[in-house]
Amino acid sequence: MQMKSGILLLLFTVIASLSVDAQKKVNNVIFMIGDGMGINQVYASLTANGSLTMTAFPYTGFVRTCSANRYITDSAAAGTALSSGRKTDNGVIGMSPESVKYVSIMEEAKENGLGTGIVVTCTVTHATPAAYYAHQPDREMHEEIALDFTVSGIDVCIGGGKQYFMKRKDGKDLISDMESKQYQVVFNQQELDCIHSGKVMALLANEDLPKVSEGRGDMLPEGTAKAIGILAEDYKEKGFFLMVEGSQIDWGGHANDQQYIISEVVDFDKAVKKALDFAEKDGNTLVIVTADHETGGAAIIDGDINRKEVKLAYTTKGHSASLAPVFAYGPGAEEFSGYFDNTEFKAKIEKLAGF
Repeated sequence: MQMKSGILLLLFTVIASLSVDAQKKVNNVIFMIGDGMGINQVYASLTANGSLTMTAFPYTGFVRTCSANRYITDSAAAGTALSSGRKTDNGVIGMSPESVKYVSIMEEAKENGLGTGIVVTCTVTHATPAAYYAHQPDREMHEEIALDFTVSGIDVCIGGGKQYFMKRKDGKDLISDMESKQYQVVFNQQELDCIHSGKVMALLANEDLPKVSEGRGDMLPEGTAKAIGILAEDYKEKGFFLMVEGSQIDWGGHANDQQYIISEVVDFDKAVKKALDFAEKDGNTLVIVTADHETGGAAIIDGDINRKEVKLAYTTKGHSASLAPVFAYGPGAEEFSGYFDNTEFKAKIEKLAGF
């Protein structure tokens, strides 16, 4: 009788364990990159703003960012590592230093029937977003990267870069090509607001979007919410992978401009809030917030929490090798705590999503 009880207890333990694992299934992944956002950019912004959504996430970590050929990475190599799990040289997009193509997590998601999307405040052909769908030896090859987009199958794309699809040196009209593939192509926020399902490409600026402090408004948080809404509607069963980038935190760092940095981090955090709101309701969505690298070598040299005052100093106008922060929420979020390399994101996501 005692043996039977022991067997039953073991059986119930196994069933309970399987039940927990089933509950941890990840249907949707929202991967959010604050370009150039080191830990001091985060804390300075938290101080100035009073709070940040990302810092309330239950799991945190730090990520090493070096590229294949440099201790200090650029966005092309870092984006490639984040997307493909493989190192490459600075300046290279989605391939090895020897020009062997890497498969990105977004391409893998598409192959597995998931919806896919990109939302950025730069051109959609910029280094970080390009690393999720393009394969080019030089990040400055914007027209070639735009051609790669046309065969990517990405469902929702919101950002800038209209000129690389329309006013091209080769004379090709990639907009007509996209429309022939059933994309709804729009060029302003009002048109985008009217779309609620289906494939969409929203090119909201000729090149990059304006600074948030100079009229961009809520394009990033609202674009994030729009992409989530469309993908969640169109891919209820299969799920989706969405990459969101706060692109211009990096540019504030290059300019050593404290207000530029903080305003862009706060704007990015509003997009994080949109992702978290969806994830909390959905229950099967993993939200990961990280950075490709730190920019500016920012140090916090003074401040006052109560007065929301902070003062930054800088060691460079370029990137630094500082560890990138990670904040994670949702099923499997614990996998992104501790210290790890930027090439490890892909394998962790594959495991959780069942690719």
